[in-house]
Amino acid sequence: MSNSKNRSRIRWIIVISLWTFFLAVALSFVSHYFLNELQSIALSFVILLLVVMLGIVFDLIGTAAAAADIAPLNAKAARRVAGAKCGVNLVKNAERVATFCNDVGGDISGIISGTLVTVIVIKLVVTFSHQQAEFYLGILLAAFVAALTVGGKAWGKVIAINYSTEVILLVGLMITKLQRPLSWFSKGEINQR
Repeated sequence: MSNSKNRSRIRWIIVISLWTFFLAVALSFVSHYFLNELQSIALSFVILLLVVMLGIVFDLIGTAAAAADIAPLNAKAARRVAGAKCGVNLVKNAERVATFCNDVGGDISGIISGTLVTVIVIKLVVTFSHQQAEFYLGILLAAFVAALTVGGKAWGKVIAINYSTEVILLVGLMITKLQRPLSWFSKGEINQR
């Protein structure tokens, strides 16, 4: 492996580590703010479920990028199928896409969902004020979130592996649609111009 590739990988690892730090801070702040401002326990559960689902979706995308075959996407890109060109770039950069989606997106959502479980349990204990409630609620809610996350990611991996081309094409289409209004913001590797 050449020195330039090694330097590029090291630079990528440093950049993704910094991104992870700042995204974790931002997402933790936002989720804590909303949970502290919300009085409704039901809405707190909705936020928790959204964070878990976000982790599952990110994991699905990362797995699909790693599993996808580039040939069908190249054929679709040649026919100018919307999102295919971006899909080709996603597969060409599968290592980075998988790292970002599986590790950054998936792990951050896992950490944040654990924190949200704690905040929700505290709210429930304050609301119902039982001595042993915190212990049992904490265990049950953490087990529920863990089961939902693992089951959801297992289901997502089945979809990602069996329908990797379709998943990457859909993600490419979504990125393409988002890039148009955000073209002033997006100047990265997955640029569609």
